[in-house]
Parts: sequence; C-alpha cells; structure tokens
Amino acid sequence: MISCMDHLNIVVTDLERSLTFFEILGFRSVMTSDLDATFLEKVTGLAGRKGRFVAMEHEGSAMRLELLQYTPPEEIPRNISLATQPGFRHLAFQVEDMEGCVKALKAHHVSFLSPVQTWEKTGKKLVYFLGPDGILMELCQYPDGKR
Repeated sequence: MISCMDHLNIVVTDLERSLTFFEILGFRSVMTSDLDATFLEKVTGLAGRKGRFVAMEHEGSAMRLELLQYTPPEEIPRNISLATQPGFRHLAFQVEDMEGCVKALKAHHVSFLSPVQTWEKTGKKLVYFLGPDGILMELCQYPDGKR
C-alpha cells in the first residue's frame, strides 16, 4: 500500500529563521514556493490563508523536510514542546559524533533539555533540544552506528 515515507511538514512562524536553523543541521533547500489562498483552501479547507514553503533535503535521508509559513501565522500553543502531548512529538536525527554535534549546536545558541543521556537497554546516546518555535527534536547516536 505505502511505498515509502515521503516528507515531514513543519509549520513555522518565521520561515527564514527556520531555514537557517535546518541549514545548520546540514539540510539544503531544494524547492521554494509561494502558496496562494485558493490552493491552500482546496488542500486544507482553511479560507484566506496564504503560505510560503521550502522543501529541504539531507544527504543522509531520502525523506524531505517541508517548512511552511502561513500568513497570517497562528499563535504558538504554550505546550507544543512538552514530550507528553498527543500527536507528533519530536523529530530525531542520527549523528556519528554526539558530543561534537551538541557543541556545534550550542555555539548557535540551541537550547538542550538535559545533558546527553545513555539508554541502558541499547547503549544509545540521546538528547532532546528545541528547534524554531519550540519544536521538540532529538539527537541520537547508536553504539555500532546503526539502529
């Protein structure tokens, strides 16, 4: 029925800020577009909303990341970054050098929720951090480099 995961769409309030953030993580823009209100209403059922869209790719993944900024933007829910909230909770990135990646992101003022942790069951290292608009994300490193 399904052939593959195609993309993950993230609605953001500041497209340029989010684009810069994901470029820091190694993503590159492969398509940009303005989305008119007529098209968006047909797709979403929401009238009067325009949008700007950027599709991004990472050489380590076949799945695209799509950033979408609606005009006018919605207010950000206060609890969006809590790990206990229902819905899609976080976006995880596998890394080869956890300490180096954390150090590099901290140099860009990225906010981490804790020090790096190790899951006893598998030896996987992981740490949660916040992206643009409080989006919850994870870095993970597996002991053998594979899941």
